[in-house]
Amino acid sequence: MQLSEVAMAAAITVSVAGVSYAALNTDSVRSTAVTVASQASCRAVDQAIVGYVAQHNTPPAAIGQLQPWVRGDISAYRIVKGRAAGPGC
Repeated sequence: MQLSEVAMAAAITVSVAGVSYAALNTDSVRSTAVTVASQASCRAVDQAIVGYVAQHNTPPAAIGQLQPWVRGDISAYRIVKGRAAGPGC
């Protein structure tokens, strides 16, 4: 057996082990997905503003008034000229 064959076999073994660990370590992947999913998007906040205006016939004065129309964290957003402003806007 030559040194290059040993190196190739070691590289493949390490690669397979890394992929297997990533596939079987679902807790860390799940927690990251939940964190990302719990954050509202700019589009969701804009749609919540439209829903608020449709129900109250006036634009919301504070972002907290939109909470019933949005699932997720909207604390990073604010309302500027009737539209959402914040991450991704």
